[in-house]
Amino acid sequence: MFRIRKEQMEAFDQAARVAFEDEMVVHSQDFSPRLCKVMGEDQLRVAIRGAMSRADKYGFTLRGPVRLCIELMFLYGSSFDTDPQYPVIGEVLTSTRNQMHRAEQIHQRVNDYHKRVAGDENINVRKSLEYLSKFAQKNVRFSSSDFEAEVIEQMTNAFPQKVEYVGNEALIALIREGRHEAGRFGLTELRSEALLVVLMFSFGHGCTDDPLYPWISGTLNDKRIVALEDRAKRLERKAVTWLKRVLANADKELSRDR
Repeated sequence: MFRIRKEQMEAFDQAARVAFEDEMVVHSQDFSPRLCKVMGEDQLRVAIRGAMSRADKYGFTLRGPVRLCIELMFLYGSSFDTDPQYPVIGEVLTSTRNQMHRAEQIHQRVNDYHKRVAGDENINVRKSLEYLSKFAQKNVRFSSSDFEAEVIEQMTNAFPQKVEYVGNEALIALIREGRHEAGRFGLTELRSEALLVVLMFSFGHGCTDDPLYPWISGTLNDKRIVALEDRAKRLERKAVTWLKRVLANADKELSRDR
C-alpha cells in the first residue's frame, strides 16, 4: 500500500503555503499599490507572513478569513487586533463563533469604516497623509497641561472623519499608550511624544514595530543615533520622505487613470 510519509505531508503543506503567499503578494499589490510599491516585495512578504501568523492565532485557517487579516493589516496596521482605535475587531476575533461568521462580521465593519471614514477612492485618507506631512515639517508646540486636547485637535485637523468614528475615549487611550511608547525610546519632549502619537493614529498603535513601516522601528532602534533629540528629528525627516513617496505614487496612478 502506498503511504505518504510525514515529511512528504509537511512538504505539501509548505508548498501550499508558499503558493498562497505568492497569491497574497499579488493581491496586496492590487489592494494597497502605493504602500506596496514603497515597501518592495521582500518587505511585503515579511508583512504578509506576520499577518498570516496573526490569522492563525485566532483560528483563521481558510483562504477568505486569512486574506481578510492581510487586508486588515493594510487598513489598520499589523497590530489591528489589539489597537484601542478598533476594539470591535479584537472582540470579534476572540469570540467563540466559527471563523467564517467572525470574518463576515469584521468584513461588515470594514465596509462601514470605508463608507464613513475613508471616503470615495480613499480621498480622506489621502488628505490625512498630506496633513501629516505638513505636521512633521512644522514646529507645532504643545503644552503639558492640555497635551491630550491639543493632540486630538491635530488629529481632527488631519482626519476629522476618523476622529468622529473612533471616539474621544479611544483616542485618549491611544495618546496615553503613545506617550508611554515614546518614553520607552527616550522621546520625552512634548513635540516628540505628539509626533509618535500621530503616527500611531495614522498607521496603527503598533507602528513602532510594524513590518509595513520599517523606517519607524529602524529609526527608533538605531543605536548610531546617540542624542535623543537627533532621533526625534530623524523620525520627522523619515516620515516626510516616506509620505512624499506614497503621495507621489498616488499622483502617478491618478495621472495614468485620466
